[in-house]
Amino acid sequence: MEPLRTGDPSRIGRYRLLRRLGAGGMGVVFLGRAPGGAIAAVKTVRSSYAEENGFRTRFRREIEAARQVRSPWVVPLLDADADAETPWLATSYVPGPSLTETVDTFGPLSPASVRVLGGRLAEALEAVHGAGLVHRDVKPGNVLLAPDGPRLIDFGIARAPEATALTSSGVIVGSPGFLSPEQARARGGEIGPPSDVFSLGCVLAYAGTGVRPFGGGGAAGMLLRTVYEEPDPAALPEDLAPVLRACLHKDPPGRPSLARLREELGNGTETGSAGRSGWLPAQVTRLINDRSAAVLTIGTIEPTQVPASTAGRAGRAGTADSVSPEAATLTAVTAAPLRTPALGRRGFLRLGSTAGVLAAGGAGAWWWSNRPKQGASGTSGTGGSRPALVVAFHGDLTGAHKELGIAQLSGARLAVDQLNAKGAHPFRLALRPHDDGGDTKRSAELAVRLTKDPDVLAVLGPTTDACFLASDVTYTRAVMPVVSVSVGADTQNSTIDMNTFHSHAALRVAHGYLATPCVRYLSLHADARRPFLVDDQAQGDFAWNLCDQTDKALRQDDRDVTVTRVAAGTIDYASLAAEAMSARADAVVFTGDAARAAGFASALRTARFTGTRMATERALAPRFLTSAGAAATGWVLATSFTDPTARPSARAFTKAYRARYGTAPGWYAAEAYDAVMFLAEACTKNGSPVTERGAIARRMLEVTYSGITRKVKYEQGYGYNHDAMFLFRATGGAFRYLGQYQEKGVS
Repeated sequence: MEPLRTGDPSRIGRYRLLRRLGAGGMGVVFLGRAPGGAIAAVKTVRSSYAEENGFRTRFRREIEAARQVRSPWVVPLLDADADAETPWLATSYVPGPSLTETVDTFGPLSPASVRVLGGRLAEALEAVHGAGLVHRDVKPGNVLLAPDGPRLIDFGIARAPEATALTSSGVIVGSPGFLSPEQARARGGEIGPPSDVFSLGCVLAYAGTGVRPFGGGGAAGMLLRTVYEEPDPAALPEDLAPVLRACLHKDPPGRPSLARLREELGNGTETGSAGRSGWLPAQVTRLINDRSAAVLTIGTIEPTQVPASTAGRAGRAGTADSVSPEAATLTAVTAAPLRTPALGRRGFLRLGSTAGVLAAGGAGAWWWSNRPKQGASGTSGTGGSRPALVVAFHGDLTGAHKELGIAQLSGARLAVDQLNAKGAHPFRLALRPHDDGGDTKRSAELAVRLTKDPDVLAVLGPTTDACFLASDVTYTRAVMPVVSVSVGADTQNSTIDMNTFHSHAALRVAHGYLATPCVRYLSLHADARRPFLVDDQAQGDFAWNLCDQTDKALRQDDRDVTVTRVAAGTIDYASLAAEAMSARADAVVFTGDAARAAGFASALRTARFTGTRMATERALAPRFLTSAGAAATGWVLATSFTDPTARPSARAFTKAYRARYGTAPGWYAAEAYDAVMFLAEACTKNGSPVTERGAIARRMLEVTYSGITRKVKYEQGYGYNHDAMFLFRATGGAFRYLGQYQEKGVS
């Protein structure tokens, strides 16, 4: 739980708000107290959804549907208002972990506990189906555990079977790995109660073994295995294997009814260690008790900390899908951590490949003396009979992030020139630049225009997270291959079209992954025993996620971590430095921008702090060096971009960039060069051009390109970018590139 932020309401309806529980795809979830003292989870809906045509009608329908469900194992809807300026709903609060958190933390449940879990969830689904509904998203994250039994939550995508407008074919709604074959085939009209039975079978298999019955990794692979392959035998608990295989029958009529399933499982009424009051392991029960006690200690609303502009950014990584956005979990005690494989319980060091993977990137041969001239329209190309494949550059060329956009366009143009100079290549590339000005509305409009242009086969960009999120759904539905180099938002959609889910290749790591180089540096190079982490709330969820993930990973290694938050307004740098000194910190990690990092750096120097000092790419700007002066020396910064001027593999690129533009390459210019070359590989098969968008999107999953900044290759569960993180050090009034964070000699 987090304190309320400035800009958060103090009251919604009759509920007085106490804490933030988290922010999801649709909005923010708060812990609230009713006038009588009852605690509730209160979910607000982001204004971008509330303003969509038909949203309030759908939301009102969901409220009425949820009110029809009556079961002790379904979290009840307490109150709601679809017509409020900010629509909201409130459900009972369950102070227990999700099944996902339980299995990940404590391991699989015993067979007896799985039987209780299955029997009671089957009873919950009987109530759902009895109300004429299909849940459609039965998964471990939507099951909360309480001492007397589980609770099924989240009706954000529940629909009546006859609601064909909201369950149309061609759109998959649900969570890969726990959905039915008919959902995986996007056959909305065929999805009925047997679909929930299949999902329940997946959940019980996972609960008993910790293994998904159709594997992990990328969504497309899970969907295909769900449709065509049998479940993994290792995922089926031995004594429950027959009944779970029946639940996982590919043909809906072949699955047992919920009543038969309850009978097979024993109705969840076993006595003994898995009985009604003792069905959970002792450590899980202790966790629930601790969280219950924590809630009881909450008295009044604490002072708020973050301005409204920052609060409004919370959870923006969710997808603005107007058909059926997945609702956030309503009753979780803590916000779900960002999914970063680097920082799971098996240890952050498993992230990435070998240390030298990027150093092996090949620059290839350069033919700059023969490069073609730039056309007046900005389209690079040569004459001849080779076909020209059009790639649109979608970026910010005139707005607040124009330096990034222009650097990327410049790097992309060099790649196009080099490719087109190869006379033996089966096609030419034509690069068409388009400017969204960093404006989300213009970005959305541009995406519509580009998808309707039959000549455009792929898109490079956008530049910013916000513009990507504004255009993502349009590109996804049009099966448009998109390669981005500076987008750090979580790009997983809850609504998945099987043919287009992987049409976006993000060559930059998601924001939360930057915790990984911080953890590695603090652990292996600095050996910091008492790290001091500063969550600068001016950076919103980026700072919170980085501190949360870093804190968890370091604590697993028995480090004594202190995490402190600073408000988005004015910082008392002297007091913050004094707090670090009082904590006897031997390292600090600051998550703010260049100006605020400079203020903290100066205060630490005045306080004579001598430990390790770290920040992120948000502080890597000239202002940090000029404002902090000598206090900047020694700071180490983690970034998602490399310095091509310092990498031997990018030496020729740097020389060509300087010759053409008269300056060193800007951030992400070299990454944009690699993005174009990667796209060119995806557009080539057996020596011939690929000229269909869907085929190019599929090829992006198959090809490998050893670039000047990294090896671009899709890996299930990791994407294209999992080791593309780098370290810089401030020294001598400049930022010196140290290398990829796993490389030898980075210290």
